[in-house]
Amino acid sequence: MRVLFRAALAALFAVAGTQAHAAWREAKSKHFIIYADEDAKQLRDFAEKLERFDKAVRYLRQMKDPDLTDAGRVKVFVLGDSDQIEDLLGIENARGMYITRADGSYAFVPRYAGKLTSGAANAIGRTEELLDTQSIFFHEYAHHLQLQTANVAIPTWAVEGFAEFFASAEVEKDGSVLIGKFPDYRVFGVRDRTSLTLAQILGDKMPERVTNEQVDALYARGWLLTHFFAMTDARKGQMSRYIAGIQKGQTPLESAQAAFGDLKVLDREVDQYRRQNHLLGFRLDAKVIPIDPVAIRDLGAGEAAIIEVKIRSKRGVNATTAPPLAGQARAIAAKYPQDAAVQSALAEADYDAKDYAGAQEAAARAIAGNPHDDHALIYEGRAQMALAKAAPKSADWGAVRAWFTKANALDTENAEPLELFFDSFAEAGQPASDNAVDALLYATALAPQDMNLRMTAVSVLISGSRLDDARTLMAPVAYQPHLPAEVRELTSKIMAALANGDAKAATSLMSQSANPPAKPAKK
Repeated sequence: MRVLFRAALAALFAVAGTQAHAAWREAKSKHFIIYADEDAKQLRDFAEKLERFDKAVRYLRQMKDPDLTDAGRVKVFVLGDSDQIEDLLGIENARGMYITRADGSYAFVPRYAGKLTSGAANAIGRTEELLDTQSIFFHEYAHHLQLQTANVAIPTWAVEGFAEFFASAEVEKDGSVLIGKFPDYRVFGVRDRTSLTLAQILGDKMPERVTNEQVDALYARGWLLTHFFAMTDARKGQMSRYIAGIQKGQTPLESAQAAFGDLKVLDREVDQYRRQNHLLGFRLDAKVIPIDPVAIRDLGAGEAAIIEVKIRSKRGVNATTAPPLAGQARAIAAKYPQDAAVQSALAEADYDAKDYAGAQEAAARAIAGNPHDDHALIYEGRAQMALAKAAPKSADWGAVRAWFTKANALDTENAEPLELFFDSFAEAGQPASDNAVDALLYATALAPQDMNLRMTAVSVLISGSRLDDARTLMAPVAYQPHLPAEVRELTSKIMAALANGDAKAATSLMSQSANPPAKPAKK
């Protein structure tokens, strides 16, 4: 699961093609908004490929596919090459990143397909060289979809095995999608029965110091187990009983032993399955997974000029990088004083640089040019909230919250203004109203991938003695693969306290977590 994931190599993808690119364009599809300095046809093909993959996963998982507003679409920024990706992310050997927060989910990817070196691959658990970047993007986007409907605690191997099962997907030119093919980069890990035992994998017990070989074995054997349970009827129903047992309070190992019986027998069966000449995937015909049309538009001159600022703002800045980026944004905005999109981007850059008065002024200009710009409304509210906190005696918190209410009215499915409405009470030193709590809970439903938001909601539910709801909401956090060992231990204790109905213990344990599962920091 992807919110504390090593801030490194998360969703990667590449647009094929080597021809000259005329201008920055936007492709908007049902689930994605893609920005690229790319030929319109190539960009459309890229968007359609992503949509086919999304549709295939939803079809196989029988997921609902509600309409999304722009806030719910994943924003994909396509950069020129891997050097630009490394410069943006500040991570050597990085080929891209996927991050998710209440304000949205973002992917930063290179234009051209490529292979990861072994050093980069090791950072995310692949020890094989020549790992295709497409596989990583599909892996991470599968996590994104998984968390949209997750309401149970799922062990690490099943989380990663699910993502790996879809990571090797191939979208063909005819629109069909091949799912479940053998991932060549996992060949050694799939055969490795010594780095981790099956009991360790099913029992969700990794060694305190994990080697690259053990991580690779976890992902690879997770893929194999997922393939085995999905593609055969040999142990029909046992996987469901295993997951259900964990929800009832059994440890993963206890539940595995109850659901699967003798794990040595299961290990032999799975290894025999692995020894087949080839592990087949299956193909979904394009007719089964139709996609909606993709809209392509050229960015305006101002939008194209400010796109680099927008990309760096969404990637996230800090005290060192924010001021020069804001300076760059101001220089561009001076050339496009009437361009609402440019002024809206400046408002965010100024806010990140802690120039709250400047952010407020830029947001006001953006709103004047486009009253329906919910991003500008949000940053007007953010700036006013920061100024109000700095001068509490003259603060008008009702006026601050009005901006978030206005943004919510424009897009009721945007989690960000709902989260900020709730946060405003803490910033003001006031107890949250019932309306604010409802806003927080709905924001969590809209942005379930944001673990910081989820944990805040869990705390609120515990304080309101809604322990069953708190436990359900926290369940996907309990087995997050990339949590530090001490945090995982703490979350397990919190889950146990909630299961026992002990609100006092749960509250005490929550307060002990100085660094709860956190969303990637933007500021």
